[in-house]
Amino acid sequence: MNAVGHLQRVALREVWDNEPNDFTPWLEKNIDVLNDTIGLSISIVEREHRPTERLSVDLLGEIETETETGLVVIENQLEASNHDHLGKLITYLTVIDARVGIWIVADPKPEHVSAISWLNQTYAADFYLVKLEAVQIGDSLRAPLLTLIVGANEESKQAVTVKAEEKERYGLRQEFWTQLLDRARERTPLHANISAKKYASIYATVRSGVFLQYTIRQRDSGVGLYIDRSDKDENIEIFRALKEKKCEIEEAFGEPLEWEQRDGTRVCRIVKSQVSQGGYRNDREDWEEIQDSMIEAMIRLNKALEPHIEALG
Repeated sequence: MNAVGHLQRVALREVWDNEPNDFTPWLEKNIDVLNDTIGLSISIVEREHRPTERLSVDLLGEIETETETGLVVIENQLEASNHDHLGKLITYLTVIDARVGIWIVADPKPEHVSAISWLNQTYAADFYLVKLEAVQIGDSLRAPLLTLIVGANEESKQAVTVKAEEKERYGLRQEFWTQLLDRARERTPLHANISAKKYASIYATVRSGVFLQYTIRQRDSGVGLYIDRSDKDENIEIFRALKEKKCEIEEAFGEPLEWEQRDGTRVCRIVKSQVSQGGYRNDREDWEEIQDSMIEAMIRLNKALEPHIEALG
């Protein structure tokens, strides 16, 4: 009778000590292991992809068909699943307009299994939850063991395509931003070095971890200041220092602003969430009026905040 070995689990940290420095680079080079597990054919585009200055995607991949390319976001976690990483996965997928989101975790919690299943039933994007383990037999080399916990349904597992309406949305937004930035450069150096993107927001850095943001939606638009340093306490400190000058800032801006410091999040915001009654879905003949409202509001916001931001040192 042939000898049969005993499969043993090995602590993940004994194989990959650090997620960004060890596991993510390993997965980048061994993406076929993941492809075999979930039945897709992903190629890696970039590790630690940064769609904005404050966001960093573990791995950005793509699935290519004969006519289209769909982006894939991969979020890795060498520990039990948690709300923070689920939020990151959704945020990255939304900002990048990816079609597939993959979450690799050591211990998928029941509530997150349910959440991924619900996302697959609710959104056009496909979500995958994969359990990561490390195993060995006797004194053999340690090996990864990936198990698909939740995957997209059979129809959504077909080759990813970018839908015509999505392409239209991307094109409209990029066209809108191109026109806005050209018009804005005639009035202010703010955002002068920013290129038009297909995303809903564009940012300009005013100091480390502090950004002025334009946002365009289908039928309205907004401007704001985002405070997002890696240290949450620093963000709160800057936000509170500015809020102490709330009356002066709002008087200089000319109308009330929304001051947002949300529990459980790192980012603090000072925004005017609606500065126009129109957005990128309006007729192009209306765009100049919408853009003028946005540019004027941005100039006022910067003028109101600038002396107080400089006073922070």
